[in-house]
Amino acid sequence: MRRLMVGCALVLAACGNKGELKPAVGDSLPPKPYGAVATPTPDRLVEAPSQTRPTRSDEVLRSSEKRRSDEFDLPPQN
Repeated sequence: MRRLMVGCALVLAACGNKGELKPAVGDSLPPKPYGAVATPTPDRLVEAPSQTRPTRSDEVLRSSEKRRSDEFDLPPQN
């Protein structure tokens, strides 16, 4: 049973299409956005703008700064 599941997972993982994106037969690309000069290509439509994927900020405290007091940091009640 486990071999069957692993085999199915491998088959499904290998069936991805890596070709050029095209609209389906008989369909056309969406109309160009209001104010755009040209209709975007399929590759351009799939690209995510930088606003949807912001850069990650892992900035650690660079200098020793005092933390402000936390009024909700109470000792446990007995």
